[in-house]
Amino acid sequence: MFKTLKRVFSYARPYIAYFVLTVLFAALGVSLSLAVPVFIGNAVDCCIGRENVDFGRLKVIVTELAVIVIASGLFQWLMSLCTNKLAFLTVRDLRADVFGKLERVPLKYIDGHTKGELTSRVINDIEIISDGLLQGFTQFFSGIITVIGTLIFMMTINVKIAIVVVILTPLSFIAASKITKATHDSYMQQSKLRGDMVGLAEEMAGNQKIVKSFVYGERAEERFEQINTAYGKIGTKATFFSSMTNPTTRFVNGLIYAAVGLLGALGAMGHSAFVGVMSVGKLSSFLAYSNQYTKPFNEISGVFAELQNAVASAQRVFEVLDEEEVSDDSDLTKLTDCTGDLRFSDVFFSYDPKTQLIQNFSLDVRSGQRVAIVGPTGCGKSTIINLLLRFYDIDSGKIEVSGHDINTVTRDSLRSSFGMVLQETWVFTGTVAENIAYGVPDATREQVVEAAKSVYAHGFIKRLPNGYDTVISENSGLSQGQKQLICIARIMLMDPPMLILDEATSSIDLRTEQRIQKAFVKLMEGRTSFVIAHRLSTIKKADTILVMKRGNIIEQGDHNQLMANGGFYSELYNSQFAS
Repeated sequence: MFKTLKRVFSYARPYIAYFVLTVLFAALGVSLSLAVPVFIGNAVDCCIGRENVDFGRLKVIVTELAVIVIASGLFQWLMSLCTNKLAFLTVRDLRADVFGKLERVPLKYIDGHTKGELTSRVINDIEIISDGLLQGFTQFFSGIITVIGTLIFMMTINVKIAIVVVILTPLSFIAASKITKATHDSYMQQSKLRGDMVGLAEEMAGNQKIVKSFVYGERAEERFEQINTAYGKIGTKATFFSSMTNPTTRFVNGLIYAAVGLLGALGAMGHSAFVGVMSVGKLSSFLAYSNQYTKPFNEISGVFAELQNAVASAQRVFEVLDEEEVSDDSDLTKLTDCTGDLRFSDVFFSYDPKTQLIQNFSLDVRSGQRVAIVGPTGCGKSTIINLLLRFYDIDSGKIEVSGHDINTVTRDSLRSSFGMVLQETWVFTGTVAENIAYGVPDATREQVVEAAKSVYAHGFIKRLPNGYDTVISENSGLSQGQKQLICIARIMLMDPPMLILDEATSSIDLRTEQRIQKAFVKLMEGRTSFVIAHRLSTIKKADTILVMKRGNIIEQGDHNQLMANGGFYSELYNSQFAS
């Protein structure tokens, strides 16, 4: 726990000025508030009996008391302001680091976690850390100064009773620490279940059409209910333990207050040689200080639940920050003047060492050639693309682009040599022009329009309310085909030396597809192309066809060779055209 808190506080180091101001304003505000019982005690001593009230002195004391209360409130407000700034700036940097980390972790880490869970860590968990810090900072600084200040004032009034208070105080710490240990594990489980619940909700809400089409609603509700029930049970357990802290410490502090009152009353009546003689005003001041002395322990124990929750969330956030990053390749050579020549030499790869996929794969691709990748669903066609773009690294062997081992060039320069259109479309919230210029942000409007025209997207774009300046998003009402046209226009604008097309026209009507296929033929002239195909009729003219099954390449050659061999490709092709 302390190691985690220390790491969280390290993010506050750049804002040490707010920390210093927080301590200063806390000291001033609490110090002034601690003077209040002295004035109250003096005011009580001004009223020692019937018709024996010093109104002149009482008026002065009340005036001074009002000034002190107002000044104390002002300094405590300034303390809260600095605390808020410190906490919000700290979590801002933490959130930025986590988001940046997600940009640098290997793709296998992203693949291994749901989007909802990662979103929960970036947003929900860091928000919980912020809440814990706000309460923790405020209660910690004001509490420490209050305890020290009240102890000093109590010592000036009656040393012996003050010592009794100090001796009994550790009982509050013991009670709180025992309960805190039982709370931490519960909050860790609660944080994990929260991430699972957010992940499921995001998955179901984002795919409502599919959920409803397959009548999965009831089963989704059952899954959510299971997680929600478990979350409720562990949340109840965590809340039960954490909620015991405050009443337990209040009970102990009540015993301390009662002991002070009893000893002080005996002193005021002159019946205690141990305490000595005390005036009624001093007794009232001491009781007020005793209450103030124990109050910080109650407040701090009251935020133990928030702190425990914040620590549990911080540990989940730091798990992301501690993940292994992809290696820094800034010192490697940048791939320039890419010709499009590719070579696979004795490549072995598997996602899991226990399940071997690609084995001893070799292939020579010359510039301008077209390579098709075919096979049944789930056979690993996208694996080749993952290896080409170094989303995953091969286990052994070598992949070369234009004579360069891809492990010796920077990832950015390698990936910028490929233009990729996926089966799944993606547009971000922005104008149509910005979406098309995603890969070439400095492109002129004329270049954007020309790219759109080449894929026959110009017509529907001009019919939008603001043409190329229309703001679109995933839910802006564009059809799947229109979004795909925008994605293809991006590649036209990039004009890369190599292409990757993952059934890029699957969401477009037949007439538009025919036009785009013509545009692709023009685009692929002189460029190396990898085409992942589901309809085998579209890749008959490919120079090389890679046939995959169960993650491995089992056949390769052109269409005529593979058909003549009568192997798995021949079976696939004939099955699509069987009468």
